[in-house]
Amino acid sequence: MPKTEFSLKFQTVENNNAGYPAVIVAAGSSSRMCGTDKQFSLLGGIPVLARTLRAFENCAKISEITVVTREEKIADIEKLAKSFAISKLKNVVVGGSCREESVKNGLILYKDSAEKVLIHDGARPLVSDKIITAVSNALTDSDSVTCAVKLKDTIKQINSDSIAVNTPDRTNLVAVQTPQGVNVGVFLSVAENSDLSSFTDDTSVMESVGKQTLIVEGDYTNIKITTPEDLAVAEAFIRKEWEA
Repeated sequence: MPKTEFSLKFQTVENNNAGYPAVIVAAGSSSRMCGTDKQFSLLGGIPVLARTLRAFENCAKISEITVVTREEKIADIEKLAKSFAISKLKNVVVGGSCREESVKNGLILYKDSAEKVLIHDGARPLVSDKIITAVSNALTDSDSVTCAVKLKDTIKQINSDSIAVNTPDRTNLVAVQTPQGVNVGVFLSVAENSDLSSFTDDTSVMESVGKQTLIVEGDYTNIKITTPEDLAVAEAFIRKEWEA
C-alpha cells in the first residue's frame, strides 16, 4: 500500500497565558546578502527588522521585546524602534560569536524575571500573529516549543563525493522555523556547560538535556531572509497579500 504523504498532525493548544518576553536575534553578518544588511533592507517599503518587531509589538501574547544585535547596530535599532513605535522594546544587547551565544546573551536578562521566553529570527519578517500565539500557548505547558512546516521536497543525504547515500522518508520530517520557545533556566544551564556553536537551533539546546520539543504548525510564508532571492520571494508574498 502506498504511503500517505503529509500525514503528520501538528499540536494545537488553547489557553490564556498572560504573555512572554520575546528575544529577537539580529546579530548576523548578512554575509550572503551581497553587501546589504538584511535587517535594514526594505520589504514593501519597510525595513525587514521593523516588520518583525511590529509583528511582536502587535501580538497580545508578547509582554516585551529584547533585540540582540552587533554592537555597531545598537543605535540604529533603537532609532528604528522609535520610528515605528515599537513600545515593547525594552533592551538592545550585543550578540555573541554564534547564534546560540547571541540567544544566551538575550536570555540572561530574564534569568530572574521570566521562566520562559520566545526567540525569533529578526530576518523572519512575515511571521503571523497566529504563529506567535500558537507557540506562546504551547509554551505554557512545555519547556521547548517550535513551529515548523511539512517538507515538500524529497531529501537526499549525500557523502563527501556528492553521491546520494540515503533518501529519508519525509512523512514525519518537518522544516523548523521560529519563533521557538524555551525554559530560560534550562537553556542557560546548558549554555554554562556546552559549546553552543554545536547547536543548530534553540530547541536542540533543550533536547540535549532530555527536554521534548513540542511542534506547532508554522507557515510556508514565514521565510528567513538570507539571500537577495529570499527578499524577492518575500516581496511576492506581500504583493499577494495586498491584492487579496
